[in-house]
Amino acid sequence: MNSRSIRCFGSLMALLLCPFMAEGWILQNNAISPVVSKRCRLQAAAGEDAAQELQDQARKLREEIDAFQQEKDQVEQAERQARIEEKQAKQKAKDFYSAIVPILKPDGSTMEEKVEFRPVSQKQDSEIVVLEGSLPLGLILEEGELVGTTVVDQVAEGGNAEMAGVQVGDILRACTACEMNMEAPTWQLLAGGIGVPKTKRMMYVVDQRPFEEVMDAIGSNRMDPEGRPVLLVVERKRQ
Repeated sequence: MNSRSIRCFGSLMALLLCPFMAEGWILQNNAISPVVSKRCRLQAAAGEDAAQELQDQARKLREEIDAFQQEKDQVEQAERQARIEEKQAKQKAKDFYSAIVPILKPDGSTMEEKVEFRPVSQKQDSEIVVLEGSLPLGLILEEGELVGTTVVDQVAEGGNAEMAGVQVGDILRACTACEMNMEAPTWQLLAGGIGVPKTKRMMYVVDQRPFEEVMDAIGSNRMDPEGRPVLLVVERKRQ
């Protein structure tokens, strides 16, 4: 088979394999060549446009997914921040109604501990304040309008209470009090001894206690053998 026959055979195979691409055939340079129609060119261009459109749609879809994910992340971040702020606000509210005071342990030792108080004020616009003052304090207490509360009615000018920072209207929530107990070692009890008096200083909760008992608790600080000042825990309107 000569070269011309080979070219003719190749053109014929092209015609058989790709009939949809040729509108006609021409003899050029001793070879049969397909003639691509305008319709085929338009179809090819349309195919390219369709492919480009699919790419644009895919890109747009990716952008929408990215935007959705970003919005979701922002919402989650905002929710986390809101939870953190809520927790901080609750902790801050707890701090307003807590105080570090000496707590007497069963073994007789005393440890400084943080104690939380339930607010008396319904508006929760108050705070707990710890004050120290020597006896005599120089103040007048009275029963508060709310049942079971003790309130500062007057503060003597230049007195120990004023110097300690006590204010008229303060609600007394707790104070130190002293109690005398009889203690005796085992050998003394076996020998029939009556023991030795020992004074213990503790925190006395004023809430719902009789007014006379509160006054006695404050006065009992005179029995403190160490002569320490009276510790007052008061609730007052927040500044």
